[in-house]
Amino acid sequence: MLVSIIVLVALIGFSLNGRKDVTWPEQFVKDTVGLVQATFHQPAQYVAGFFENVGDLKRTYEENEVLKARLDERMQLEAKVSELETENDKLREQMDKESDLKAYDPIEATVIARNPDRWHDVIAIDKGKVHNVEENMAVITPGGLIGKVKHASQFTSTVQLISSSDRTNRVSAKIQAEKPVYGLIEGYDEEEQALLLRRIPFDAEIKEKQKVVTSGLGGEDGVFPSGLVIGEITKIEPDEYGLTQKAYIKPSTDLYDLDHVMVAKRSTVMSEDSLEAEEEE
Repeated sequence: MLVSIIVLVALIGFSLNGRKDVTWPEQFVKDTVGLVQATFHQPAQYVAGFFENVGDLKRTYEENEVLKARLDERMQLEAKVSELETENDKLREQMDKESDLKAYDPIEATVIARNPDRWHDVIAIDKGKVHNVEENMAVITPGGLIGKVKHASQFTSTVQLISSSDRTNRVSAKIQAEKPVYGLIEGYDEEEQALLLRRIPFDAEIKEKQKVVTSGLGGEDGVFPSGLVIGEITKIEPDEYGLTQKAYIKPSTDLYDLDHVMVAKRSTVMSEDSLEAEEEE
């Protein structure tokens, strides 16, 4: 042990004596170690870089999934906001319209069902007899008249649209002009996507873009209050061998898209001011 210590101390002293030359065993060891390091350095760097790239790719994939999920959520929120804005606008229009009603009492209702095979004929609403809804009451939107109550049960009702193909579905109408012109809404032309206003006198002077409203006259259709907007004239042509005229009416309300409606219960008593205002309109 003592001899080993002495040899170790001697070697340490020999290494620290500040010599400039390196012995050949030291050179051999250094060159060998350097060669081994140079040989394995590049593969080691490649392997380390590969696993680092795999880790980055995994993190990128996870971040991408998170961003896609957030994008889907944003698209859903945008769609929901758009739908709510549209519904809000419709409800505001309905509230404004309700504040202007004078000749009838409105009963608000929501469309709950619609048969695809009879899309232009009938709709179902969530109001019935318990809500004071009765048959033949007019049904409107802020845009104007859309039909009448065909059948009323206790809690729901069936509404026949003015675009219904039923031959008995008639509405007495009036063309707003200097001299009012009267006719009957009878049927719907699917190709023109317009209501048919028939039985217009052949000598009546009418033209396109004139407004058409309910007249409040007639037999069964007398349940409709006068002045409800139906639409405007888009085309005029002779009808029934030239004895009368026929006009195509573009509905003021989109009959294809109906959400919220109002059942118009006609008032039995109207004040003189209301009558005068209606005559002025």
